[in-house]
Amino acid sequence: MNDASGARSLWGGLRVAVLALLWGSTFLWTELALRGLSPFQVTFTRCTLGALVLVVACRASGHRLPKGAAVWRHLLIAAFFCNALPFALFSLGQQTVDSGLAGVLNATTPLWSIALGLALGSERGLRPVRLAGLLLGFTGTIVIFAPWQTAGANGWGALAILGAAASYAVAFTYMGRTLVRRGTPTISLSAAQLVAASGLSALAVPIGGLEAIDPGPTVLVAAVVLSVCCTAITFHLTYRIINDEGATNAAVVGYLLPVVSVLLGAVVLGEDLSARVVLGMVVVLAGVAMTRRQGTAATAQGATAQEVTAQEATAQDAAASRPDPEGHPTDTQCALSGNR
Repeated sequence: MNDASGARSLWGGLRVAVLALLWGSTFLWTELALRGLSPFQVTFTRCTLGALVLVVACRASGHRLPKGAAVWRHLLIAAFFCNALPFALFSLGQQTVDSGLAGVLNATTPLWSIALGLALGSERGLRPVRLAGLLLGFTGTIVIFAPWQTAGANGWGALAILGAAASYAVAFTYMGRTLVRRGTPTISLSAAQLVAASGLSALAVPIGGLEAIDPGPTVLVAAVVLSVCCTAITFHLTYRIINDEGATNAAVVGYLLPVVSVLLGAVVLGEDLSARVVLGMVVVLAGVAMTRRQGTAATAQGATAQEVTAQEATAQDAAASRPDPEGHPTDTQCALSGNR
């Protein structure tokens, strides 16, 4: 049991690291893509190419897109708050806000997530050490970027990015409450949600995306990397974390994004790593470690409870392990698959 818990924790940490690396590079690729595309064109490209990648992956893995009006209604709402709206707000905001301040504002997502969780009652078991880790992580992001030293930090661009961070928190909570652990594979959910986001972003293109594009090599590479790596792969990993560990743990990844942004700035742009930045990164990592340690314990307990419940349900009704006439997995299958 200890070995299983350790393997689960290691795998969860690896997923968070990959997610942070890909997600943290979003600011760089978005800035490059904006050199030849409008904000709404960047949003539409991210959603469309990302959806294509995930639909192909879904079919290749033997799964189908979900069916049913109720599921697609939830997917449409989730697509708006998790994809179409924040992608557009980040692209709009980065026209006037530098990447440093954007990273600080995006790192508020876990705080929004905690506030929503407390308001909705899903964070009743929140312990002081976990809350302290969240606050410590946010403090670290402020130390890294020192927004009080940035000129022109205020304005509509900053508000747009702050709105995107809050939108992520709303989306993670909504996805955790209405979509995951309900019998549909996460690859099917993530693919379908980006399909829905593509439709939503297409409606917005005429508003401000009919400008002439400049498809230079840098813009094209940035758009492809942003769509495939920073949208399709990242979004599916986010869904997996929400499914396995909850919405708050998915939001905690936001604390690592400023660290990735600083390292990319040093390696790609030749920016200096000051003592203040190094100290801030240490504080961020310490805060994330505190939140994940607490979250892992809760996840392990939840997985054990799900296993017991699934075993009891199977003993009471053997038919629960068979798919329904429409081919959808039963709740028992969902519980068992969620622990694999």
